[in-house]
Parts: sequence; C-alpha cells; structure tokens
Amino acid sequence: MPTLRRATPADAPLITAQRHQMFADNELATETAYNTMDLAFEPWVRERLADGRYVGLFLEGAAGAEEEETLLAACGIFFGDFPPHFLDPNPIRAYLLNFYTAPEARGRGLATQLLQHAVDECKKANVRVITLHASKFGKPIYEKFGFAQNNEMILKPSS
Repeated sequence: MPTLRRATPADAPLITAQRHQMFADNELATETAYNTMDLAFEPWVRERLADGRYVGLFLEGAAGAEEEETLLAACGIFFGDFPPHFLDPNPIRAYLLNFYTAPEARGRGLATQLLQHAVDECKKANVRVITLHASKFGKPIYEKFGFAQNNEMILKPSS
C-alpha cells in the first residue's frame, strides 16, 4: 500500500523533474522550452513549498512485488490569492497541478488517491473552489470525481 508524504523545499528538483516529464509525455512543447521552464519553475516551487502556498503530495511505495520503495505518483496544490467571489468569499483559490504517475505505477488508481488527498487538503484550508487544467490522460479521472468544464478562456499575446 502506498504511503502519502508531503513535499519539502528539498523536493523542488524532484517536483521540477516530474513536471518536465508530465509535459513531455503529453508532447506539448520542445525540450528546449521544458528546460527553460525548469530553470524558472524550480526556485518558484521551492519558495512556495517553504511558505505553504504550494503543497506537494507524494505517494511512495514499491512499483512491483520485489522492488524497493520509490516515488510512484505526485501532485501539487497552489493556494493563490483570488478576489472574494459569489462562489466562495474566501480570498484564496486552489489550483491543482503537476499530477504525475510513474509509467510503471500507472493503472493502479494512484492519481485518484492523490486527487482525493488534494481535495481533502483544500477542504481543510476552507477553499470551496478548486480548479485545474486536465490533460487527455487525466480528464476522465477528474470528470469521474466531479470536476466539470467551465467558461475560462485564454489569450497568449505575442511578444
């Protein structure tokens, strides 16, 4: 049975590497773009792990019957400042990110376990609005859990 562990600032390189691999698995950009992202992300996540704005959750255990303990899956919660809203007057929103399961541990329900732990963390923080962006791999898991599409839009201004 996997055990849950909270990330510390010392885990920033590991979280960065998993984030890199998550995007690479989805083939969203180039290796150069991921490397540039990594350089900016690692100090960003280290600072937020230290002050509590980012909570990293790890599931650790054996990937196979005879294997030693390893990191099986991970996710993050970013607690960000957000204007009080009719959906939640609490001025904090939770954004779930960096869901990643090691290839050898996929198909065991670990992402669903992490999602439950993440939602429980948000409830403890009295956050009633939780958002995320779903990959094609994660979307069915989030929908089954109760997440729904909304009307968010995005603009990427050219430089």
